[in-house]
Amino acid sequence: MSLTGTPFLYTTVVLAVVALILPLLLWSKMRGPRHLRTLARVLMLLFAQGTAVTLVFVLVNNQNNLYDNWADLFGTGSHVEQAADLGRDGTGGIAVKRLPKVKQTFTQATGPGMHSAGGVRVTQLKGRVSGVDAEVYVWLPPQYNDPAYRHKKFPVVEVLPGYPGSARAWFGSMKAHEQLLPLMESGQVAPFIMVAPRTNLLAGVDTGCANIPGQVNADTWLSIDVPKMVMDNFRAQPAPQGWAIAGYSAGAQCAVKLAVAHPDRYRAAVGMSGYNDPIGERNSLASQNPALRAENNPYLLLKKAAVPPPVALYISGESGDGYEAGTALESVAKAPTTVHVVFLPRSAGGHTMALWRPQVPSVFRWLTLQMGQNHAKGRDHSVSGTPGTGVGAPAGTAAAGTTGTTPRSPSTGGSTHAELASGTASRADAAQKR
Repeated sequence: MSLTGTPFLYTTVVLAVVALILPLLLWSKMRGPRHLRTLARVLMLLFAQGTAVTLVFVLVNNQNNLYDNWADLFGTGSHVEQAADLGRDGTGGIAVKRLPKVKQTFTQATGPGMHSAGGVRVTQLKGRVSGVDAEVYVWLPPQYNDPAYRHKKFPVVEVLPGYPGSARAWFGSMKAHEQLLPLMESGQVAPFIMVAPRTNLLAGVDTGCANIPGQVNADTWLSIDVPKMVMDNFRAQPAPQGWAIAGYSAGAQCAVKLAVAHPDRYRAAVGMSGYNDPIGERNSLASQNPALRAENNPYLLLKKAAVPPPVALYISGESGDGYEAGTALESVAKAPTTVHVVFLPRSAGGHTMALWRPQVPSVFRWLTLQMGQNHAKGRDHSVSGTPGTGVGAPAGTAAAGTTGTTPRSPSTGGSTHAELASGTASRADAAQKR
């Protein structure tokens, strides 16, 4: 039975109801020795508590798309077939552009939100360079199948979840496609192809979107294999001008790092409630040692870059949760790198979907302008703030708030906010503050 399926949800509901009724019916009717009656009553209470906890977990998991399946939940699944040393550029010397095209088979994705706004399709991709074998979800804009656009190539945005998190989260919990459909139809936002690849590749750890020989080549999976598959199967614009990447929480750190590290593959990146130092996620493989942390810290990459990368960054967050990371990036960015920092007040929703979901329209308006899709109508609300959306204005200004009850993600730990922003935190400090 699927962890996220409707049958399992209904089963937990039924069991929770049964667990509540049993003590009411049988508590005073128990027969037999006293110790057996006591044991039976204790078991009924444990059953009631267990089913209640399970039901709450299922509801939270379905709402926030944390775990896709039982293997993800119990940490028994791996999507890495091999992890060769691919060198600094992550290609292993392979001429990626010369690789033959591979046509993928796509099916209708299942789960909450997957049938909305024209539907989301999914394919199982075997990364020919990275050695990763995992699913990739794709949503096509309303113009894609319009005969008037049959010769048009579309810009692409890769979207990444936090950790733990499902690739489906941007379509399930975030409802990004449902929010963007009317904006694309009305011309307020450019018609982007949205691509959501699996980022939870190894059992029980966050890859940090890093290439680590012998363990995982997550960077290559996201920045080479997935884009090539999209280019092979859809009318997508070429990199870097036609490609952007966005994420929240741990996915924000990944998105910004990938764009800064690979300006030849991405033009823009969006990071919501992220951090710079990989140690911000205590389970990140990218924080294993100082050298690996430095290689995957966008602040240090920008600071040490001999030639500033031509990328645009949109960083949003509350004080202590993403905002300082953005201002740190802004402090070391040099033209042509641009950093737009959005301050969000504490009342905006915390480290939750309630904070990130309302930012989707503003984020895509910003991407529309940054990626040269200026034929789209409307103002850049990501700069001025949109009342009632929970999206803030630039650094130093406030924003309308939203509320939410989603549990705080484990992707926000580490040392002091200033240390995490600049990348000077230590693993010992982070452990003490967890």
